[in-house]
Amino acid sequence: MQRSALRHSSSIFAPVVTGSVYFIVATMALLISRFEGGLAFIWGANAFLMAELLTSRTRYWPRAIMACAIASTLATALFGMGPLAAIPMAAINVVESLIVAIICRRFVPDRRIIGSIRPLVVFIIALCGIANVVAGVMAATVASFVTSVPFGASWLQWYSGHVLGGLTFAPILILLLQGECGRWLRDTPKRVKVETILLLALFTLAIVHVFFWARYPLLFAPLLPLVLIAFRTGQVGAAASIIILAVVGGAATVQGLGPLNLVPGTVGARVQYFQFYIALSFLLSMLITAELNSRRRLFLMLHDSEARYRAIAEHSGDVVLNIGVDGIIRYASPSAAEQIGCAPDLLIGQSAAHLVDPKDRRIVIATHRRALANPGVSHTVEFRSLLSGSDPQWCEMVSRAVVDERGVASGVVSMIRDMSRHKARQQALQDVASHDSLTGADSRGAFLEKLEAEILRARHGARSCLLLIDIDHFKAVNDRYGHGAGDRVLSAFVERLRPGLRSIDSIGRLGGEEFAILLVDSDIDRASMICERLRARMVAPIPVGEAGSEAISVTFSAGLVRLDGGSTRSAMLEAADKALYRAKHSGRNCLRLAA
Repeated sequence: MQRSALRHSSSIFAPVVTGSVYFIVATMALLISRFEGGLAFIWGANAFLMAELLTSRTRYWPRAIMACAIASTLATALFGMGPLAAIPMAAINVVESLIVAIICRRFVPDRRIIGSIRPLVVFIIALCGIANVVAGVMAATVASFVTSVPFGASWLQWYSGHVLGGLTFAPILILLLQGECGRWLRDTPKRVKVETILLLALFTLAIVHVFFWARYPLLFAPLLPLVLIAFRTGQVGAAASIIILAVVGGAATVQGLGPLNLVPGTVGARVQYFQFYIALSFLLSMLITAELNSRRRLFLMLHDSEARYRAIAEHSGDVVLNIGVDGIIRYASPSAAEQIGCAPDLLIGQSAAHLVDPKDRRIVIATHRRALANPGVSHTVEFRSLLSGSDPQWCEMVSRAVVDERGVASGVVSMIRDMSRHKARQQALQDVASHDSLTGADSRGAFLEKLEAEILRARHGARSCLLLIDIDHFKAVNDRYGHGAGDRVLSAFVERLRPGLRSIDSIGRLGGEEFAILLVDSDIDRASMICERLRARMVAPIPVGEAGSEAISVTFSAGLVRLDGGSTRSAMLEAADKALYRAKHSGRNCLRLAA
């Protein structure tokens, strides 16, 4: 939430104005509500100081506190309990206001006391539970010392007067000092202003009737129009209605009129009851407006969010789906017609799983469930989709849960992107990386991965062999005919070997003129026969000159080893290499078995 801007009073007259207002409010309270000669039953001056502190910068606090302390001292000395109590009571008034201001500043980061429920609760706790419990004890001690009112009665007078005064007037004063009234007058449409004036006029008539004309106690009657005003006009209208209620009802109560005149006791007791009634009425209206403000802000946020979502969904090339907890599509963006080949309206009500290839449905459903189980986290999955009139193509889906007001997942928003081109490029890069660019045989890395997998199969009983071969005297071919001719020999060598191998066998180039062949599901005897068959395919010379003008005969030496599931890949290659070494030292053009 946006932080409320604090007022900055740099004028030298600002403390004078603050102190003057405090003095006037305090004097009025002392003149009209010291019914028993002790503390005032009505006290709104501290509510003004609290509002000043809560809406101004802390650098202004010392000047405001000093001005109000002087004003309190003068008011108490002239119209209250006299000079002896003036300075202690001024300090106590300042302490009460300062405690409330510090607590609210600490626990309300956005500085908006009015407008939402949590800050209002913090203010109530600070005022009722901490500030006035402490300040009431100190004030009752002073009052019981300088007046005839006992400690208990003095504490009750202070607590009720200051708490009810603070609850009633501080929120209203905060609204005024924060400029909410001016903002309301400036930004509110004329129709709403007229409606507010009419509602307040009717409310005034109702209050006059209840407190001056009614023959029966109808204190409950103003509550319904009060709630209506709070609902229709917000916190400014609610504050105005409370002011009307306080002025009209207070005047009647002090004169001995209205339903509170039926309450037995002194005028001070009836005034306290009236303050209690005012405070409850105001809290009721403030809680309603706070809840309405929260809902209004939430509605605006949802409205903006939906507008952004619709703009993105309707103009994005990706397919946007709203999928329920049960996997049924609730919304499909217009791009579904192009990407999925189906009109969005036809997708609504269908199971999202029907868009997924059966081979990938399990992982897609699992991703959907993970998104529902972990709101706030995006989940990505790649799958093959079933598109109308075409083969399955690869898609990427990013899913994120949508939660309700309780934080429970009520569905999933999924964005689906066509990954076919990306997958094709990825596959092409993999093909390039896994094949030797010159001969087309498997690259060293790709062949070693196949060898690793076959050794794993050998651990479970498979019988396969590794054949390591090296072209004899290949360096002489490069030296005599050039490296171009050597490359043609390597390519032709692999081309001649391929027809002699089965589809399950693999040939890879390990480096230079050294090749390896993985003979799957073949024992030593069968692998030896395959090797000899390959040797026979090298009898015909390989053309190396331009247009086949020259040709050379090529032979190879080979080392053969049976794959052992208990050995490592390096051990198998080393065993085959030792066998190849023996073949080279045995006159070349021969096969040797590993020991």
